[in-house]
Amino acid sequence: MQIRSFQLSDYRAVAQLLEEVLSEECCEETMGAFARQLSWDSELVLIAEKEDEIVGVLIGTIDQSKGYVYRIAVQEAFRMQGVGRALVSTMDKRFRQRKVMKVLIAKDKHNELLKPFYDSLGLKPSDFVIPAQPLSIVAG
Repeated sequence: MQIRSFQLSDYRAVAQLLEEVLSEECCEETMGAFARQLSWDSELVLIAEKEDEIVGVLIGTIDQSKGYVYRIAVQEAFRMQGVGRALVSTMDKRFRQRKVMKVLIAKDKHNELLKPFYDSLGLKPSDFVIPAQPLSIVAG
């Protein structure tokens, strides 16, 4: 498995993955934030690829000097195989390279469903926060 930055040629496959994995409401919210993050800093959108197939995506963002994991999606057939863990680990390294020392999970009703996954990564409850203001990629 390879974790890499998003490339423009990935757009259709990533959009399809998000539609398959996320609820309709979550996907609608995520697509707007995804587009904004791509226009601002595509290096914070990570792709997990296995045998030339996109199996996971993580959308991160930096907002008010804090790094946020905004959304993660992994194809069902590839869950419980370390894909999500690898995406989060790589994003954490990207944030640290940019001198962002506080990395948080953007807590919303959609990410709340993934709390057991984030707990398995050893994150503390204080790492799972509702931002004081909506993230810039969400608010536009």
